[in-house]
Amino acid sequence: MLMSQSPHLTPPVTLPLARRHSGLRFLSLCFFLGLAPILAGCASAVVGAGAAVGVAAFEERPAKTILADTKIAAQVRVNLINAGEKFATGIGVEAFESRVLLTGNVANEKMRADALGLTWKVAGVTDVLNEIQISDAGFLNTAKDAWITTQLTSKITFDQDVLAINYSVETVNGIVYLIGIAQSQAELDRVAAYARNISYVRKIISHVRVKTGTAKKS
Repeated sequence: MLMSQSPHLTPPVTLPLARRHSGLRFLSLCFFLGLAPILAGCASAVVGAGAAVGVAAFEERPAKTILADTKIAAQVRVNLINAGEKFATGIGVEAFESRVLLTGNVANEKMRADALGLTWKVAGVTDVLNEIQISDAGFLNTAKDAWITTQLTSKITFDQDVLAINYSVETVNGIVYLIGIAQSQAELDRVAAYARNISYVRKIISHVRVKTGTAKKS
């Protein structure tokens, strides 16, 4: 099983089954941020502002950074929605410390490039990690990806040695993408080990920043 630190490339985005959970943090803060008008018509669930503030209190990022990342992710999603349904449903978005991770599946290179351009248009974006794949993912693959994400999220959430709230997980075609902040290399290795032992996982790509050093390739 491979784990790689993907070079800083350029931008991508996604909503499917496995990846919708990663948007819950975004939805939970939307009303607190006054983003209700932006989300109207595209959000199917809302978490109260009180809960959002409670979640934010446990994150490694300062509240100001969390709010900025939430706004960035929201605007990137809006840009994708405005670009068309295939962009909105085929691309996943994670924003962490002003870096945007784009994942998912699109039909061609032009869509991939367009998603990148739409992401760079958002104010505050400092880096775009373009992990969008050009493929036609079927229902079976999407279901497997959802299962992988759910399994990994559950495992790290119940591990007292992992500060799971600092990680976001995306899975596309059996490739697990990680972004966030690790307390140490040992913690990140622990997360990667969990992913490595989940069925259908083909590869792990980490964009996680390690507090006490640089994430290593393996």
